[in-house]
Amino acid sequence: MKYILFSLLVLASFRLSAKKVMFAVNMEAWVVDSTGIHVTGDFQDEAGFAADWDPGTTAMVQDMNDTNIWWVVLDLPAFRVYEFKYVDGNQGYQQEFVPVESRVNYNFIDNRWIYIDSLGNDTFHLPAVRFSGNAPAGKNLIRFYVDMTNEVSVSPDGVHMADDVNAWSTVDAYMYSFDGVAYEYLVYVDSGLSTVHEYKYLNGNTTGNYEALAGWCANGNGNRTIVAPRDTMLPAVCYTFCAACSTVGIADISPRQFTMTPNPSVDFVQLGFSDNGGRVISVIDHTGREVEHLSTDGQTNVSLDVKPYSAGIYYVRVMEKNGRTQVQKLIVD
Repeated sequence: MKYILFSLLVLASFRLSAKKVMFAVNMEAWVVDSTGIHVTGDFQDEAGFAADWDPGTTAMVQDMNDTNIWWVVLDLPAFRVYEFKYVDGNQGYQQEFVPVESRVNYNFIDNRWIYIDSLGNDTFHLPAVRFSGNAPAGKNLIRFYVDMTNEVSVSPDGVHMADDVNAWSTVDAYMYSFDGVAYEYLVYVDSGLSTVHEYKYLNGNTTGNYEALAGWCANGNGNRTIVAPRDTMLPAVCYTFCAACSTVGIADISPRQFTMTPNPSVDFVQLGFSDNGGRVISVIDHTGREVEHLSTDGQTNVSLDVKPYSAGIYYVRVMEKNGRTQVQKLIVD
C-alpha cells in the first residue's frame, strides 16, 4: 500500500512539472524507412521510454494533412534544456546529420536542442524543421547570441529577446546559456532575401528591461537589425553594445564614468563629467524610443529637465568623440 501511495505521489509530482511538447520533422525529399520516423534524445526515460538515446523506441506519426510531416507529443519536465535528433528508421546510423547552425555547439556535439520554459496547459510546438536541415520549408534560421559578461547581474527572470517576429513579446523568447555567459535563441523567419528584421535584448522580461543600445548597430527605432538570406549564426555581441565584450574596454561600460543626480528624480537631473570634452547625450525610454538628444562641448555639468517625461524607467546614453559609450538607468517619479 505504501509503495502504491509513493508511486501516485511521484506521478502527481511529475504531472505538475510536465509540459506537453510536440516534436515535428519534415521528411520532404527523403525516402522514409520502412520502420518509420523516430526521435531520440536525453529525455526518453523521463517521457516513459526504457532509456535515453534509443533510436528505435519513440515513434513519430505521419500527419494526415501534410504527409511530409511526422510528429509526436511527449510529456517532459519543464524549465530544462534537452538535446535530441530525428531518425529516418530505428537504428543509430540512421540519425540525421544536424547542421552546425542548429547544434548545441559545445564539445563538438551535433545534437539539436530546446529549452522548455513554461508549464502552461497548451502544447509547446517545435517547428517542423527539415530532416538534416536548419529550418522548416520556406524559412531560414537565425541564431541570436548575446554576451552578459559585463553586466553586474543577470535578472532572475532570465535574458530574453524581443523582435518583430514574435510581435515584440518580452516573455516568449527566453534565451538559454550553456556556459552562463553567452545566451542564445533560435528564430525561424521567412526566407525572403531582403527582409529586415528588428530585435533587441532584455535583461529580464518586461519593457523596462530593454537594453539601451548604443552605437552604429542601433537603427532609428533604437533596435538591432538583421537580414538573413540564408541560415545565419550571429556573433555574440556584448549586451547594450555593437561588438563582442572582448573588444569593449572596462572604461566603456563602467557606470561610474559620469555622475547622475538625483536619481530617481521628478524635475531636474545633473550629469557630471570628468572633463569638458565633446559628447552626445541621448535619453531613451523603455520602448527604445529616443526622447531627448543633445550635444555638449566644453561642459563638465549638464542639466536635464525631466518634468515633461512620464514616470518610468529611462536610459541616459553618453557617446564621446572617441566612440566610447556609457549608459546609466534613470528613474523618473
